[in-house]
Order: sequence, then structure tokens, then C-alpha cells
Amino acid sequence: MQRTDAHRPAPPVRPAAPPAAARWYGTLARPALVLPVLVLSVAAVACGGSGAAPGKARGIPGGGRLVVTTEGGVRIVGTDTADVRVADGAAARWSADGKDRTLDLPCAGAAREDCGRMPLVRVPRGTAVTVEARNAGVEVTDVRGPLRLGTVNGDVVVRDAGDAHGLQRLATRNGSVRATGLAARRVEAGTVNGDVDLRTTTSPVRLSGTTRNGSVRVTLPADPPPYAVRATTVNGRTVNDLPDASAASNHRLTLRTVNGDTEVHPG
Repeated sequence: MQRTDAHRPAPPVRPAAPPAAARWYGTLARPALVLPVLVLSVAAVACGGSGAAPGKARGIPGGGRLVVTTEGGVRIVGTDTADVRVADGAAARWSADGKDRTLDLPCAGAAREDCGRMPLVRVPRGTAVTVEARNAGVEVTDVRGPLRLGTVNGDVVVRDAGDAHGLQRLATRNGSVRATGLAARRVEAGTVNGDVDLRTTTSPVRLSGTTRNGSVRVTLPADPPPYAVRATTVNGRTVNDLPDASAASNHRLTLRTVNGDTEVHPG
């Protein structure tokens, strides 16, 4: 008997494509607004073995950088210790690339119980830190080195950190970027759905804060130098309490959003 279409088995359903990896850093384009290029150059992670042991202390060579990768979140605190230490018995994998040291905090298999815990990592206070996270927040406190912090679906929070002579890059996609006591020569901070709120202890030569759905607020130290300010919004208000400055000023602020306010104030 000839089989009719009604009796033919349904074709197999292809599984949906997995979500994009956390390395979305790059140009985030949208109508009438483009976030700055936030590229986090990260050493390759070599995670050999089938499991991950509880974190052990590791030193960072002079001039090196600590790179933290995780599918969860992480809290990083600067201390007077000489080594990087992973607290709470969290699983960890280490690898090296030149002077850089990569700390992978896995979120799979036996380490699944660590997902979403935001393990605490203690680092020497002057360490340069890069973080690639996903589906959770990144918190950095009292780390006095250059920061490159990025996550997706979480907040980036910085307290009393940064380097007055360095570039600080703070980025997320669905979350807010908030910094207090931030020291920097240059700042690049951006999100898509969330606020950007920066309070600095220095007067950066260049500072950009961008979002799409949220407000951008910057508070500089008291008596900042003259700034050339470019602040734009579509559905919101713009407040600039800094003294007037010509476009030829050596210090520049760029604040952009679509749905939200842009504000800049002296401390």
C-alpha cells in the first residue's frame, strides 16, 4: 500500500542554535547609536583534564595580567597577599601564556554546583585584571591596576579600583555598569540594556559612556579641568554642570543613549 503524506513520519526537528558566546565584545551597532569598541584581549585558556581541582594560590609575574574566565560570576578583591587565591573551595583551572595567567572557574560537570555562586578571588592589590563572565555579575573591589571587565546578563560593579595612568574598560550587555572611586586616565564603559553610572577619583583625559535603554551619569572630582562634552539622547534629558569648554579641550567626554538621560557633574 502506498503511504500517504498523513502517515509519513515528521522530519526531525533541529535543535535551536546555542546562544552566542560571552565574547561579544566588539562594535554593538543599533539605529543612530554605536557603542565604542570594547575589545578584551584575553590569553587562550588551556583547560586540560576532565575535572577541576579546588583553586590553589598562583603568582602573577611582574608585568603580567590575571585573566579570569567563567560562565558564572566572580568577586575579585585586592589584598596585600603576594599570590592569587580562590576562596570557598571553588573549582579552578590554571594556564599560562607568557607572563599572563588564566584562571578558569568552570561551570559544568562536577563544578555545576559552583554556577551562580560568584566565588571570591583575592589578588595582589596592584594586579592588572581581565574578566570574561556570563550570566552573572562581576564585582571588583580595591584592585589598583588596569581593568578589562566584561559579562553578559549581569552587572559590572567596581569599587575603589583602577589605575590613574591606565585604560579601564567596563562592559556588559543586559545589565548596568556602576563604578565608584574609579581611577583612570581613560574610561570606556558600555551596555545595551542598563545604566552606566561612573564616579571617578581622577579626571580622565577620555571618557565614554554608552547605552541604549538606560541613563548615563558621570561624576568627576571637584574642580575638574575643562572638558569638551558630547552628550546625546533621543528620549531623555541632558544635564551638563561642567564649565563651558571649547571643542579644542584636551579632555573629552562622550555620553550616549537612546532611551534615558545623560548627566555629567563635578563632585
